[in-house]
Amino acid sequence: MIPTREDVLPAMKPPRRHHRPQTRTARPSGPPVELRIEAVGGEGDGLAAGPAFVPFTLPGERVLAVGGGERRELVEVLEASADRIAPLCPHFGTCGGCALQHWAPAPYLAWKVERLAGALARQQIETEILPPFAAEPGTRRRVALHARRGNREAAKLGYKARKSWDLVDIAVCPISDPAIQAAIPALKRLAAPLFEHPQSAPTLHVTLTPSGLDIDISGVERKSGGLSADARMQLAERAAESDFARVTLDGEAAYLARLPQVRLGQAVVSLPPGAFLQATAGAEAAMADFLVEQAAGAARIADLFCGVGTFTFRLAEVAQVYATDVAPQAIRALTSALAGAPGLHGITAEARDLVRRPVLAVELKKTDLAVFDPPRAGAAEQTEELARSQVARVIAVSCNPATFARDARTLIDAGFSLDRILPVDQFLWSPHVELVGVFSR
Repeated sequence: MIPTREDVLPAMKPPRRHHRPQTRTARPSGPPVELRIEAVGGEGDGLAAGPAFVPFTLPGERVLAVGGGERRELVEVLEASADRIAPLCPHFGTCGGCALQHWAPAPYLAWKVERLAGALARQQIETEILPPFAAEPGTRRRVALHARRGNREAAKLGYKARKSWDLVDIAVCPISDPAIQAAIPALKRLAAPLFEHPQSAPTLHVTLTPSGLDIDISGVERKSGGLSADARMQLAERAAESDFARVTLDGEAAYLARLPQVRLGQAVVSLPPGAFLQATAGAEAAMADFLVEQAAGAARIADLFCGVGTFTFRLAEVAQVYATDVAPQAIRALTSALAGAPGLHGITAEARDLVRRPVLAVELKKTDLAVFDPPRAGAAEQTEELARSQVARVIAVSCNPATFARDARTLIDAGFSLDRILPVDQFLWSPHVELVGVFSR
C-alpha cells in the first residue's frame, strides 16, 4: 500500500542561508596573462583572441587569466564592462547551473537573439525575429537536484560544480520558484534515506504544481533490490512532514497525498510521474498565446510531440486536433482530462514514436496546420513527411536552435517560408534559448 499523509506526521524547518562556497576545482598552473575579451562564446564564456575562453567575463573587459590552450580560468577583472552586474546567487561561480548572472539583462538577451540568428545564418536562413520573451528570476517550476550522501538527517543536495562531477550543496537557487527554494531543507531530509547502496547517485526531479511539489527520484541503485522497507517508510514519513504532493522512485509510487495537477487551457491534467512541463509557467503561456494567434483560421491541426497536452488543449479552442507523443502515460493523462475540458472542437490522441514511425504525408492530407515540439535532437524524420505533405502551415517549437535550423532548411527547400520567430528565454542565465517558428507555403 502507498503511504499517505494520514499515515505519518508534519514538520518543516525554514532554510538557512550559507556563505558562498569556494571553487572546488584546482586553478590551472602557470603565470597569469592579460587578455581582452572580444565576445561571449556559445557556452557563455568570454572569448579572447587565440581563441581563449574565460568564464564569467564580458565583451570589452580586460582580465587576468591562467591556464593553457583554449580554456582559461579567471583570476581578476582589471577593467570591467559597464554591463557587469552583481550576481544574485551566493553559489554563482562555483555552481555549474548558471553561466551569465553577471551580465545585465538587455545585452544578455541581445546575445541570445544573436545566437539564434547565427544558427539560422549557418543554414542560409533569414527571417523576422520578434522581441524575446524573458523569464524572471524565481519562476522556474521544474528543477533537477543531485543528491550525495550527507548524514542520517539530511543529504547534500544541489547542482554539479562547473566543469566537475563535484556537488555544490546549495542553500538557495534564485532561478527557482520561492516554493522550491523554501523546500530545499525538506528535500535534503527526503534524500537522506536513499544511500543504502554505495552505487546510488540520486537525482530529485522536482516539479511545482498547484497541488504541491511532485518529486520523481532517479539514480537509486536497484540491482541489489532497491530501497529496503525501512528506507521506504522513512521516505514516506519525510514526504508527509513536508506536505509534498507525491514522491515516486523512477515512476513507481512511494508516497501520495494528492495527485499533482496542472491547468492547460480548459483542461486540468493529472501529471504522470516525471512528466515534461515547460520550465516556467510564464514561458508556457507566452508560447501558447503565440501559437493560438498564429493558428487562427485552421480547420484541422496536428499536434506532434504533444506531451500531456501543453499546447493541445489551447489549439483545440481553434480547431479539431490530432495529438500524438511517444509516451503512452502522457497520452493517457491527456485523454483522461478531456471529459473536464468544455468548449473544445475535439481531440483525438494516440501514442506513437515519431522518430521510428512519423505521421506520413498521406495521413496529413486533411490537416492544414501542423505543430511540433520535439526534444533537443529535433524532428528530422517528421519534418521530411511534413515537407512532402500538403500542409499549408507549420509551427515549430524548439529548445535547440541548431536542430531547428536544420529542420527549417528541410521545410524551406520544400517550398515553405519561415515567416517569423519568437525567441523564449526560460532557462535564465544559461546559454540556452528556445523559440517558436512559424512557416507557411
